[in-house]
Amino acid sequence: MTDVEIRPAQPSDTAAVKAVTDAAYRPYIARIGVVPQPMEADHAADVAAGRVFVTGEPVVGLVVIEARADHLFLDSIAVHPDARGTGVGRRLLTFVDAHARALGLPEVRLYTNAMMWENQKIYPAYGYEVVARRVDGPYDRVHYRKLLR
Repeated sequence: MTDVEIRPAQPSDTAAVKAVTDAAYRPYIARIGVVPQPMEADHAADVAAGRVFVTGEPVVGLVVIEARADHLFLDSIAVHPDARGTGVGRRLLTFVDAHARALGLPEVRLYTNAMMWENQKIYPAYGYEVVARRVDGPYDRVHYRKLLR
C-alpha cells in the first residue's frame, strides 16, 4: 500500500482513525472553547458502517462521509499534523468528489466551525461555496456545498 491509496477503513484501523482525528482537531480546542465533534465521534461505529476512508500506512489522513438522498455529506476530514502540506488533504477531497459522482450524487456538503479560520480559506479554493452560518448549541458553523458538474 502507498500513501496515495485511499481505502475503506477496517476495524483494525479504528485506533488510528481516533489518533489521527484527535491529533488533527486537538489544536482547535482552546480556540473554539469546546471539544470539536469529530473527536467525540463513535469511530468504531463509523468504521463498521463503511463511512470512513483512510490513506497512508500508517494512516495519516481520513474522511468520514455519509451518502444522503440528494448529496454526500462530508462529516469529517482529518490529516495528521506531520502530514500537512504533503497533498493528503487534497487527495482526500478529490476522493470525496469522485465518490459522490460514483454514487450519482450532484453535490457534497459539509460544515466547519467558524473559528477554524484556515478551513474558510481551504474549502472555497476547492470549489465549495458558503450556503449558511448557523449556531448549533456551542458550535458556530459555516455550511458549505460543492456542486459537481
